[in-house]
Amino acid sequence: MNRLAKRGSETLIEMVATDDDIAVLTKFKSTNPEGEESNGPLYKTNSTAGSELPGSSEFDKRQQSKDSIFFCDGVRRIDYVLSYVDDPKQDGDKKTERRKEFENNLLKSGLELETEDKKDSEDGRTYFVKIHAPWEVLTTYAEVLNIKMPIRENDIPSAMENPFECMFGPFRLPKEVMNPEPDYFTAPFSKQRQELFFIEDENTFFSPSVRNRIVYYILSRCPYGTEEGKKKFGIKRLLSNGTYTAAYPLHDGQYWKKSKDQNCGNERYTLYTQWARFLRFYKEQPLDLIRRYYGERIGIYFAWLGFYTEMLFFAAVVGLICFIYGLITMTGNMSSIEICDESIGGEIIMCPLCDKNCEYWKLNSTCESSRYSHLFDNVATLFFAIFMGIWVTLFLELWKRRQARLEYEWDLVDFEEEQQQLQLRPEYEAKCTQKKKNPVTQELELERKWTLDFYGKLFLCWMAILFWISLIIASMIAVIVYRLSVYAAFASLMEDTETLQPISSLLTPQLATSVTASCLNFVIIMILNFLYERIAIWITDMEIPRTHLEYENRLTMKMFLFQFVNYYSSCFYVAFFKGKFVGYPGAYTYMFNKWRNEECDPAGCLIELTTQLTIIMAGKQIWGNIQEAILPWVWNWWRRRRARTNSEKLYSRWEQDHALQSFGALGLFYEYLEMVIQFGFITLFVASFPLAPLLALMNNILEIRVDSWKLTTQYRRPVAAKAHSIGVWQEILNGMAVLSVVTNAFIVAFTSDMIPRLVYYYAYSTDHNSPMSGYINNSLSVFKISDFPVEPGASLGTFTTCRYRDYRYPPDHEKKYLHTMQFWHILAAKMAFIIIMEHIVFIVKFFVAWMIPDVPSEVKARIKREKFLTIQILHEYELNKLKENLCNRTDYQVEKEVIATEGKRELAQVMA
Repeated sequence: MNRLAKRGSETLIEMVATDDDIAVLTKFKSTNPEGEESNGPLYKTNSTAGSELPGSSEFDKRQQSKDSIFFCDGVRRIDYVLSYVDDPKQDGDKKTERRKEFENNLLKSGLELETEDKKDSEDGRTYFVKIHAPWEVLTTYAEVLNIKMPIRENDIPSAMENPFECMFGPFRLPKEVMNPEPDYFTAPFSKQRQELFFIEDENTFFSPSVRNRIVYYILSRCPYGTEEGKKKFGIKRLLSNGTYTAAYPLHDGQYWKKSKDQNCGNERYTLYTQWARFLRFYKEQPLDLIRRYYGERIGIYFAWLGFYTEMLFFAAVVGLICFIYGLITMTGNMSSIEICDESIGGEIIMCPLCDKNCEYWKLNSTCESSRYSHLFDNVATLFFAIFMGIWVTLFLELWKRRQARLEYEWDLVDFEEEQQQLQLRPEYEAKCTQKKKNPVTQELELERKWTLDFYGKLFLCWMAILFWISLIIASMIAVIVYRLSVYAAFASLMEDTETLQPISSLLTPQLATSVTASCLNFVIIMILNFLYERIAIWITDMEIPRTHLEYENRLTMKMFLFQFVNYYSSCFYVAFFKGKFVGYPGAYTYMFNKWRNEECDPAGCLIELTTQLTIIMAGKQIWGNIQEAILPWVWNWWRRRRARTNSEKLYSRWEQDHALQSFGALGLFYEYLEMVIQFGFITLFVASFPLAPLLALMNNILEIRVDSWKLTTQYRRPVAAKAHSIGVWQEILNGMAVLSVVTNAFIVAFTSDMIPRLVYYYAYSTDHNSPMSGYINNSLSVFKISDFPVEPGASLGTFTTCRYRDYRYPPDHEKKYLHTMQFWHILAAKMAFIIIMEHIVFIVKFFVAWMIPDVPSEVKARIKREKFLTIQILHEYELNKLKENLCNRTDYQVEKEVIATEGKRELAQVMA
């Protein structure tokens, strides 16, 4: 087998425990062709800033394409790039020493470096250290990381074709885009059995994403010296202290045109033309190509987002039908007809909505808002709430099946155990000095020491979380106080301002207060989000999680808990608290004994919940798209302008990528968080706004293309990472799905006016020809104005009574102002409805979940078949190898070894 770099001896890897028990690669021995031992790479390189390097002359640069992703020799591929600015004014000597030590250790680990001097860079200030991982390093770490590589092309027949496939032709991408490489049987790579693997070319055997993953693994664990008595290591620390300004793998070329160099790939160009353009919004996503270029972790995100968007289509269609039903029946709604009727609503005088500066008002002043309320508060609301409870179950169960198929296709079936073992965080290795014997492997493993200091940090962390949640609640109370305070101002303004009279029927004081309060609440939400993100990361760092998975899960739970309270608290207030604890005229309840609690509109609080939900949901989606699309483009444009350059005209590929923004380790975390918060809006409160799935669908169609565009054009290439699922987000979605059944049942029962109308229809209506006639008059109680303990500051007319929304006895009744029997009938009906609806939806949900297996039977069969064939291939290889090794032994010994090996293979097949 030909090697790119010839080595005379077997590559060795020594994992040595330092004083901090950090397992790092410290020596990578090799001998040159003459047999002399060397600690550096075979090729002549220089990692010291400012030195003249071979291949850095103008002649070589002219010979090399500006899109080249190779060293100056045109042979060795650039797997990673480090950049720095040599500034002697800011700890220059200390940073230089760190870089020298770090790069020397990289050389000892077997990596090869080539430095571009600052005089060759566009800005004349930046050095670029290019890193190449030779074959020996790749094979060593592919075995260490247990990376699965192809051993034979898959010969299992593909699944039966869909008879309706021709209908989906316009939505399909070309086959070479959807399937960029053949399907193979795979096995964990082994250096000792390289002949077993499907190696056609050592240069292309490991894909660029696998190569940059291996190099990043080395960079994150490479030491750079001792400071303050502690071993320091890892590129992450060097980036944070300014020793290096950036570290990134390279894109394979420009995105707007194909590379002229045949050795450079064009996957970025293909992704841009076939995936990242908005005009391709109706096309399927090239998931295999995304996974090949960006890694499984980003691939699984886009697979989930695409599947979520597809399922939203069905919810959006049903929600639109429910909305159209409300629109059609709006003119025939008896409640709004009575409110708008001059002889009914025009004759009903309502009690003032505040204690001072609020007038008595006629019921028909809320005519328009009562009509619009019927758009969302009708019989279809109940149907849609039940439908969404079933839809969310179907979505989660079908996603499990889709995820299982991807796990098989992307060789992630046995990934979970590997992930737990291999993704130990370097920060954990550095700070945890205690060791404990693993009861399974009997090996010593690092363990966190639970000291009093650590318990103190945990207590501080959770106190900080509780403080921020309390801050959210305080801000929500402040918004409520704003609502209570400005209502009188809006009422007085609209009463006295003649220019507002023409729109007074549309823009009522209640609606004006609701809209401005929702906008104010949205601004507060955005500010608190910005501040808490940094606090959550700081708290999680203090907890020292053991693995990367544990770190992400802890950060996810903190961020989601905060975002849940931040985004949904105002909606919960409007849905379940506003108008529920008002009291009645003369005995109102007050917040802090100062501000009177808010009342609902005579047509109910549902329209206000719809307004609140629409403003927060739409505002978040608009602001999110601005952040994701416009801000990165503006930032990159500004950086190029300051440097007086254009990234499209920069000389080298590494300089073009350096001008882009970093995607960051938490880039994908924020994408998931955004979508899960949206998922909450369309499930938790969907009974109040059937158009929410439609808004989410339109946003997600744009979101997929915006995310793909920014990844392909505005960000450096992220380090490839593996993931077999969406992780802890799956559990969060499951929890929200269960909670959504409860919240929607309560919204239909307590926030909408459906149950009181049904009780009136079946128990209290007296008009058989028009059963809902008289409902408005029945739902309003009477109060005698002279019973006010303090006369409100409103001008009295000829009337002596006013009406308010409640079910209480009139002033001339012996049970004056106590709740009527109808109130208790309605309350009992509401509780019965909640119990019945929850049980029906939960029974259907659990039945659907039971009926749909998590893993398709076809995928189970293919997994078993692949395991069987893989074991057979491996044992055939071992058997042939054994026969070769035993050719010089006696016939009896050979026969005995062969029988033992065949027996091992048969046993393995039975166990599989």
